[in-house]
Amino acid sequence: MKTVTVRQIPPALARAIEERARRRHSSVSKTVLALLEEAAGLVGHKSAPARHHDLDELASTWTRREAKEFDRALRAQRRLC
Repeated sequence: MKTVTVRQIPPALARAIEERARRRHSSVSKTVLALLEEAAGLVGHKSAPARHHDLDELASTWTRREAKEFDRALRAQRRLC
Protein backbone atom coordinates (compact mmCIF):
# COMPACT_ATOMS: atom_id res chain seq x y z
CA MET A 1 0.00 0.00 0.00
CA LYS A 2 1.31 3.44 -0.93
CA THR A 3 1.89 6.16 1.68
CA VAL A 4 1.45 9.78 0.67
CA THR A 5 2.38 12.91 2.62
CA VAL A 6 0.36 16.03 1.89
CA ARG A 7 1.95 19.33 2.87
CA GLN A 8 0.61 22.86 3.17
CA ILE A 9 -3.02 21.94 3.73
CA PRO A 10 -4.92 25.22 4.09
CA PRO A 11 -6.33 25.71 7.61
CA ALA A 12 -9.95 25.87 6.37
CA LEU A 13 -9.55 22.55 4.54
CA ALA A 14 -7.88 20.93 7.56
CA ARG A 15 -10.77 22.07 9.79
CA ALA A 16 -13.35 20.74 7.30
CA ILE A 17 -11.63 17.34 7.15
CA GLU A 18 -11.33 17.14 10.95
CA GLU A 19 -14.99 18.11 11.37
CA ARG A 20 -16.10 15.45 8.88
CA ALA A 21 -13.99 12.87 10.71
CA ARG A 22 -15.60 13.83 14.02
CA ARG A 23 -19.11 13.61 12.55
CA ARG A 24 -18.38 10.15 11.17
CA HIS A 25 -16.58 9.00 14.32
CA SER A 26 -13.61 8.19 12.12
CA SER A 27 -9.92 9.03 11.97
CA VAL A 28 -8.65 11.87 9.79
CA SER A 29 -6.70 9.33 7.72
CA LYS A 30 -9.79 7.22 7.00
CA THR A 31 -11.77 10.36 6.19
CA VAL A 32 -9.14 11.59 3.72
CA LEU A 33 -9.10 8.16 2.05
CA ALA A 34 -12.89 8.20 1.74
CA LEU A 35 -12.79 11.70 0.23
CA LEU A 36 -10.10 10.67 -2.27
CA GLU A 37 -12.05 7.55 -3.28
CA GLU A 38 -15.18 9.66 -3.74
CA ALA A 39 -13.31 12.24 -5.84
CA ALA A 40 -11.76 9.48 -7.98
CA GLY A 41 -15.15 7.87 -8.58
CA LEU A 42 -14.25 4.75 -6.64
CA VAL A 43 -17.09 4.88 -4.14
CA GLY A 44 -18.48 1.40 -3.67
CA HIS A 45 -15.40 -0.31 -5.13
CA LYS A 46 -13.25 -2.51 -2.94
CA SER A 47 -9.73 -1.17 -3.31
CA ALA A 48 -8.21 -3.27 -0.53
CA PRO A 49 -9.24 -6.17 1.67
CA ALA A 50 -11.42 -5.08 4.55
CA ARG A 51 -9.60 -4.71 7.83
CA HIS A 52 -11.76 -5.14 10.87
CA HIS A 53 -11.47 -2.66 13.68
CA ASP A 54 -14.77 -3.39 15.36
CA LEU A 55 -13.97 -1.49 18.54
CA ASP A 56 -12.27 1.56 17.02
CA GLU A 57 -15.30 3.77 17.57
CA LEU A 58 -15.27 2.97 21.28
CA ALA A 59 -11.63 3.84 21.89
CA SER A 60 -11.19 6.84 24.18
CA THR A 61 -14.90 7.53 24.46
CA TRP A 62 -15.47 6.60 28.11
CA THR A 63 -15.16 9.10 30.92
CA ARG A 64 -12.85 8.20 33.79
CA ARG A 65 -15.90 7.45 35.93
CA GLU A 66 -17.33 5.09 33.31
CA ALA A 67 -13.98 3.30 32.98
CA LYS A 68 -13.77 2.84 36.77
CA GLU A 69 -17.32 1.47 36.87
CA PHE A 70 -16.48 -0.96 34.07
CA ASP A 71 -13.33 -2.14 35.85
CA ARG A 72 -15.30 -2.61 39.08
CA ALA A 73 -17.91 -4.70 37.24
CA LEU A 74 -15.17 -6.87 35.69
CA ARG A 75 -13.53 -7.46 39.06
CA ALA A 76 -16.87 -8.56 40.49
CA GLN A 77 -17.34 -11.05 37.65
CA ARG A 78 -13.87 -12.46 38.05
CA ARG A 79 -14.24 -13.36 41.74
CA LEU A 80 -13.96 -17.06 42.46
CA CYS A 81 -16.73 -18.57 44.53
